[in-house]
Amino acid sequence: MINKLKDIKIYGLIFTILSTLFVLVLGTNFFMEARLQRFLYNTGVDTLGTIICAALFYGCMRQGESGIKSFRLLIISVCASFVVNEVISYTFFVPDYRMICYVFCLLSKLIDLAMIFLFYLYVRETLGFEGKLASVVEKLIPILLVVQTIVLLSNIITPVTFTVDAKGVYQETGIYVLEEVFLLTTSILTTVMIFMSHNPFSQKAAALTFIFLPLIEYAMLGGSFGEAAQYGIILMSLIIMYCVISNVKSRKLAATETELNMATEIQTSMLPSDFPAFPERAEFDIYASMDPAKEVGGDFYDFFMIDDDHLAIVIADVSGKGIPAALFMMSSKIYISDHATMGGSPAEILERVNKLVFANNDAYMFVTVWLGILEISTGKLVSSSAGHEYPMVNQNGKYEILKDKHGLAVGATGVSKYVNTEIQLKKGDSIFVYTDGVAEATDANNELFGTDRALDALNAVPKSASQKEVLESVRAAVDAFVKDAPQFDDLTMVGLKYYGSKESTAAEEQ
Repeated sequence: MINKLKDIKIYGLIFTILSTLFVLVLGTNFFMEARLQRFLYNTGVDTLGTIICAALFYGCMRQGESGIKSFRLLIISVCASFVVNEVISYTFFVPDYRMICYVFCLLSKLIDLAMIFLFYLYVRETLGFEGKLASVVEKLIPILLVVQTIVLLSNIITPVTFTVDAKGVYQETGIYVLEEVFLLTTSILTTVMIFMSHNPFSQKAAALTFIFLPLIEYAMLGGSFGEAAQYGIILMSLIIMYCVISNVKSRKLAATETELNMATEIQTSMLPSDFPAFPERAEFDIYASMDPAKEVGGDFYDFFMIDDDHLAIVIADVSGKGIPAALFMMSSKIYISDHATMGGSPAEILERVNKLVFANNDAYMFVTVWLGILEISTGKLVSSSAGHEYPMVNQNGKYEILKDKHGLAVGATGVSKYVNTEIQLKKGDSIFVYTDGVAEATDANNELFGTDRALDALNAVPKSASQKEVLESVRAAVDAFVKDAPQFDDLTMVGLKYYGSKESTAAEEQ
């Protein structure tokens, strides 16, 4: 059973290659039998068509943009139509092959349905149909497809739209037009949706070649070169669509990537990144890291001197991901740093910041924040949490979770009260704060890393280790746990170790 996309890729490539070989082998008979020589043109187009299908399928195997799965299946269906056309040509006018001809004629009609349906799926996914009409079309087309399939399959029981007589000759019935209902309706609706889509003209024109080029070919040549010519035109349209639509999307992706890289540089430049951060201060060691799940993230950290005796430490997690979260993160970071330097306790600072963020929060985003202020001379650390993760504190030679009281996330409501939590750090004590990307890091079995593993990783680090080594050990433990599973959330950590005031250090040295 095909249950993985990579299997579809492999089986699709095998199918297109085997189709080419089949047409080549069967096509040799068209040179040797007089009755088949009238189909030599068809054979040439069938052969070339299957070869191009195999090459095109191989060329798009490694692509991963929107609509590519539908496009791969569309290539396979076009390739199948060349094969079926070859078999039909071979069995025409031969009574002994009547049943084979009948089966492949029915199969050809079903493939035509699949092609137009897959074309609709491809342009819907790549061009992005929107609006009420798009919703109606999305429901209507599958229904018509089922009805049309039933009509065609009814030919197995009795000739509804076509038959193959005892002499092997294909004949249409009086209600043959029923076969065209789905093709015509889907073509018209898809054309309308393409025109209504908000895409460059080049993309619209490329997509419409799938519908209009076969019509133009038939109008000019009257079908004198058989079905193969029609499928050849469809294949040409596939190449045009893929080249034009993918090219435009590639340019957009390149521009977006450039913008994301610039946003990443701007975001990174706003975070303290020079370590040691305060080389002239021997009273403490601080280190921080941030690994965004996307090019730009919603997490941030900060630390700065409020005055000569007070160090502010901030870690926060903005709701959402990507550029909107990064923009919200930047404004929140500026608010917090500005109000921290104005003075007040962490709880008072968060209350003021919350009012400002909520008043200018048209996007209805919020940010969880842990803000701590260390009095360097005494080791007193006062902190306040706006819905953030519990910090982990090492005061007795072992890291433990400090369950401080939480207020609401900043920006969640206009008025929110926050509570201060005070702890006394002694020489050698440390604190580890982080975002939920650490505890919620997930492995391939959807198991969370959790706070227990984070504590184990922290307590496994030697006491003499620097804060940089502490954070690197935690990150290594997370990576070893999740292995190859993708990172779904930003992963941010800050570590602080207190060595005591200058006076206490000098007294101990004496």
